[in-house]
Amino acid sequence: MTRSSGTLGTLLLRTPGGRSVRVPTRAAVTGLVTALLALAMTVVLIGTGAYPLSPGEVLSTLAGNGSPAQEFIVRELRLPRALLALLVGAALGTSGAVFQAVTRNPLGSPDFIGFTQGAAAGALTVIVLFSGGSGQVALGALGGALATGVAIYLLAWRRGVHGYRLVLVGIGASAVLTALNGYLLTRAEIVDAARAVLWLTGSLDGRDWDQFWPLLAGCCVLLPAILLQARPLRMMEMGDDTAAALGVRVERTRVVLLVCAVLLTAGATAAAGPIAFVALTAPQVARRLTRATGPNLLPAAVMGARLMVLADFLAQWGFADRELPVGAVTAVLGGGYLLWLLVTERRTGRI
Repeated sequence: MTRSSGTLGTLLLRTPGGRSVRVPTRAAVTGLVTALLALAMTVVLIGTGAYPLSPGEVLSTLAGNGSPAQEFIVRELRLPRALLALLVGAALGTSGAVFQAVTRNPLGSPDFIGFTQGAAAGALTVIVLFSGGSGQVALGALGGALATGVAIYLLAWRRGVHGYRLVLVGIGASAVLTALNGYLLTRAEIVDAARAVLWLTGSLDGRDWDQFWPLLAGCCVLLPAILLQARPLRMMEMGDDTAAALGVRVERTRVVLLVCAVLLTAGATAAAGPIAFVALTAPQVARRLTRATGPNLLPAAVMGARLMVLADFLAQWGFADRELPVGAVTAVLGGGYLLWLLVTERRTGRI
């Protein structure tokens, strides 16, 4: 992709295939700076621990110049967890941006409209009823999210799927699935219940390459598929009728985007458990920083990655010698942001 002529405040990029893409300069700079900050925080996180390493030592070890002890600590113990945090954050940030754009609602997040709870229900079913291992739990989360997505879509369908109807049906589904998850916990043996509660909190503790590679493969397929729909998605934010008049196949585009977003949410949940509020917060923070209209898919992805790395750092080292599940940290930070968002929306008269 090369830079071509541009207008004030806009970069005009041309792909090798001859297609042009306009990128607001502020959005491009903000995304680049956010990505660099996320990578810098990742290097710091990898070097922090009982065996501390400086950023220079971390980079030297990643380049293959570390001692055997440093190679083991960095490559086998800390690097997979840090990279998984980046991927989980990017997946949740992108899926949140898609849901908020499709529903045209800042509260349209998989946390609120049932998809995360559906993934949790699938995982809990495997843990409680079948005592499945980590691989089976991941498959259960994927199956639960997909089944929830199909059910919500069918229930919200009436000559198409309206954004607010999707949100309302999703909130109802979320309530039902939360009750189901509570019931499953009451049926569990004490060991399975403790395991299930830890998984439900969302944690990166003990995660390794076995969780990273499947999520990376999924992101490599799903993220480009979503980005290819960025222009139709931008038009759909103006309304279905307007988008259809501009040549967008609205329902087909919506189905493709929702399937990809549900799969991203399910993959992130399968890898790390239900991580609260990242999908809600990342797109909103990215939009406020870029000040750009549209779904802001790439800024939301890198913002989600940055938020996850920050939350994991606070979870490990922000509370003295007590490590918290990363989901607990994102819930506290995201809950505060949600309260602020609700107050802001109320002041503007939107709610």
